[in-house]
Amino acid sequence: MNKKGILIVVSGFSGSGKGTLMKELLARYPDTYALSISATTRSPRAGEADGREYFFVSKDEFEKMIAKDELIEYAKYVENYYGTPRDYVESKLDEGKDVILEIEIQGALNVKKMFPDTLLLFVTPPSADELKKRLVGRGTETMEVIESRMDRACEEAAGMEYYDYLIVNDSLESCVAQMHDIIRAEHRRSSRNLEFMREIKEDLERMRSRR
Repeated sequence: MNKKGILIVVSGFSGSGKGTLMKELLARYPDTYALSISATTRSPRAGEADGREYFFVSKDEFEKMIAKDELIEYAKYVENYYGTPRDYVESKLDEGKDVILEIEIQGALNVKKMFPDTLLLFVTPPSADELKKRLVGRGTETMEVIESRMDRACEEAAGMEYYDYLIVNDSLESCVAQMHDIIRAEHRRSSRNLEFMREIKEDLERMRSRR
């Protein structure tokens, strides 16, 4: 069966809890998944460290990475660049790890165009009211920024239909289990196992020819 890793894109509204979900998934299955670390031009939030949550770079540095084709995808979101470094992702896939990209919708659709086998997952809270409550509860942003993120969520909602699976984040425990089950099942998809099918067909033909 398919031994190579699967490229997975996880998107969701800001405040949907996708970051917490990713951390828990990797904590439970550290040998199965690798979380791609994005480069960004935004400033670090409290508790964030360079090389752990993001690679924090200047706008000039980011644009040099674009020019050198060192990013799988990149996009601009609320006046800041975000992008996925290519080398890390490709090396982890070759090792057989499933690589998760936590990126927004524009970047996700760009990755899907470049890599059609990419699995797209969208994380959402159970309601719009709950989304705003979570944003306010973080206590890290002004109401002006929160309203900007809610406006952005209205635009992002139009792109949910392009995703393969929708995950409603109302319980961390059940969401982690659902996501893991979806990804495990994706490894069994016939289109990901063409080599295995070819080999078993050839073996069957050989056995028939010996009769």
